[in-house]
Amino acid sequence: MRYFAAFVISLGVAAAVALLGQTAPPNAVGISMGHIHLIVQDPAAMQKVWVDVMGGKPDMAGPLTLVKLPNVFIIITGGANAAGREGTDGSVVNHVGFSVKSYAATKAKAEAAGLAVRELTPGQQAFVTFPNNVTVEIQEDTAIATESEFSHFHLSVPDQNAAREWYIKTFGGEEGQRRKGLKGAKIPGGFVDFLAAAGGGGRGKGKGGDAAPATPPPPPPALAGSKGRVLDHIGFEVKDLKAFTENLVAGGQKMDVNLTDATAKMGLKIAFITDPNGTYIELTEGLKAK
Repeated sequence: MRYFAAFVISLGVAAAVALLGQTAPPNAVGISMGHIHLIVQDPAAMQKVWVDVMGGKPDMAGPLTLVKLPNVFIIITGGANAAGREGTDGSVVNHVGFSVKSYAATKAKAEAAGLAVRELTPGQQAFVTFPNNVTVEIQEDTAIATESEFSHFHLSVPDQNAAREWYIKTFGGEEGQRRKGLKGAKIPGGFVDFLAAAGGGGRGKGKGGDAAPATPPPPPPALAGSKGRVLDHIGFEVKDLKAFTENLVAGGQKMDVNLTDATAKMGLKIAFITDPNGTYIELTEGLKAK
């Protein structure tokens, strides 16, 4: 009996290991969550933090420094253009989120690595400031099979409904709620969620306390696009990138970088677009095989 139990445990461990770095099975239009791309002056140091704190698996793919985590890859590059980049504060990509099996253990690892931890829900949820001022949300979910797994991209936008509908239409997502009252675009491997960008305005008061005629509030200040930041872009894995990009163009989507076959250099086909709010997005084909 003990041999059977050991066999079952080994299967569970093997399944958990197999999850590392695998993108989720694609949806009906061939899309799943792909990657988070960070551009920093010291890729190896950034990689080490993601491995030490989040339990990711380090790897390389040509010039790309990787960390493999369930449902997403962290891709880290450096070079001359890495200097002077700002973090996620003030960017349309407000933060990225991960579920963690043990909040206490992850928090302790973050603090041991010298990272600032701002607790949101005691004992359950926090914002962790990774190197180069990249904000990462962690939230405990004891049901996950591994130490951590990708949960969501959180974008700050002036019109949450319009942004959600764009992601649903463009990537074949579904409307869903990661937590009650927060509608996001559900895409295999996680969610794209939307925060309201800060803005002012409201209804004034007339004499006697009567509400004055409603006036449109001023538009919220524009947030910086993600391109040129440390968290430069987010990525989606595409089953058939050629067909997908052709459909995008036919539908009126502007391509920032047309389909490029970089298979010889990094084993990927790639293309880039920008969402209506300034989120730079890489489309890849081949990342799931890494």
